[in-house]
Amino acid sequence: MTTTQNIAAAHGTERAAAAPPRAALTVILTSLAYFMVTLDALVVATALPSIHRDFGGSVDTLQWTVNAYNTCFAAGIITAAALGDRLGRRRVFCSGLALFTTASAACALAPDAGTLIGFRAVQGLGAAAVVPLGLTLLTSAFPPDRRGSVVGIWGGIAGLGVATGPLIGGAVTQGLSWHWIFWVNVPVGIAVLTGARLRLRESRGARTRLDLPALALVSAGVACAVWGLVQGPQAGWGSARVAGSMALGAALVAAFIAWETRAAEPMIPLRLLRAPAFSGAVATQFLMAGAIFSAAFITSQFFQFGRGDSPLGTGLRFLPWTAMPLLIAPAAGALFDKVGARRLVVPGLLLQALGFAWIVHLAGVGAGYGGYVPPFLIAGAGISMALPCVSTSGINAAPPAWLGKAAGVLNMAQLLGYTFGTAIITAVFNGTGSLASPVTVTHGFRSALAVSSCLSALGAITALAIRSARKQQGSVSPGRPGELPAHQTLPPVQPTCQT
Repeated sequence: MTTTQNIAAAHGTERAAAAPPRAALTVILTSLAYFMVTLDALVVATALPSIHRDFGGSVDTLQWTVNAYNTCFAAGIITAAALGDRLGRRRVFCSGLALFTTASAACALAPDAGTLIGFRAVQGLGAAAVVPLGLTLLTSAFPPDRRGSVVGIWGGIAGLGVATGPLIGGAVTQGLSWHWIFWVNVPVGIAVLTGARLRLRESRGARTRLDLPALALVSAGVACAVWGLVQGPQAGWGSARVAGSMALGAALVAAFIAWETRAAEPMIPLRLLRAPAFSGAVATQFLMAGAIFSAAFITSQFFQFGRGDSPLGTGLRFLPWTAMPLLIAPAAGALFDKVGARRLVVPGLLLQALGFAWIVHLAGVGAGYGGYVPPFLIAGAGISMALPCVSTSGINAAPPAWLGKAAGVLNMAQLLGYTFGTAIITAVFNGTGSLASPVTVTHGFRSALAVSSCLSALGAITALAIRSARKQQGSVSPGRPGELPAHQTLPPVQPTCQT
């Protein structure tokens, strides 16, 4: 099949798949899968102190419980997206669901920290297929002028996972035990897997050869970089193993880029990364994820170790913040289709930065919980404005044949941001505070959350580069299978911002 035929087939798939009720089922099933992955990350964050008490260790052990998952998640995303394009997006999506669900049950039965960390890594591999391919299946089922709305719904249902994650994690941990937080994934995973196999339409990317050297280089490079990030706070950023891991990761990623410039069928078309509409979305995704997840990680520790709240109480206190995406993200997605990304993302991330800065001040003056509600609402409203728009603007910058690749890069940026943010604020916390007493916890928390606020503000700055994808259209070098021919520009999309 030629590239032109692939593009035409992709457009035809969009039109056919967008017809109800299959389109509605696509939204529901992919959103539930995203809900499951989001819920898993946040229930674990709330349960970390209880895991720490059962298995012992330091805050470093807590971070590895989170980052074993993130390392494999980040390292596997691009590979999963490429396999989905080649083998079938629904097939790889379902395989990821099966792996994630099975690993969740294994985590629930883990008898020690090492086993838990190992199966969390397996969960990450499953999630690496679930999230990018779920987004690809969703966006390929709708034309560009409707993607903002459906991604808003997708993000809103995932927002339910954000809202209920700390609450469910706290309630289950306090009422039963932390082992049970992993069981909640099992019925959801089985239901989504069954529905996906029966009702989702299969789709593929361009019929290109699987680039095995590129897969090995990018997976190993990202894994080394993430490992260095999570080891940095414990071993020291200047230690030989951390510096060596980061240098090796950078070298492998550089080798991957060099390989891609010469590959006849590149795994990630570098033209896509050169488009400001896409690269701006990638940079913003990285910083936005770093801000929100680092803040969730450190705030959970502050409420339990610094303020003495129970796991359930921590989940309830998070609700003014974490419930906002459920309420606002669908509306923000619909508004995106009319006004574009920049008018929503820039003020949204600035509002989140303001909310975090306000919380830093309140922690310093010993405010009661009531004082935290307004900044939580502000931060939650801000991130809700940005969440559906950043991904959609990046997806809209890509032609149909590259949707899987675009989703893979965006989701890898999100996971790298998550890991980077958590590593940086852990290093700041360890440098300025400790878990020794509420006073030292509070001191470290304030410094760490200030970093999260800065990451959000930086995300607002990079979002200024997200311009209308239509203005970035141009020809792609001819003669490369899987890329657009020289005479064909990127397909028209709805504006991603107002310039």
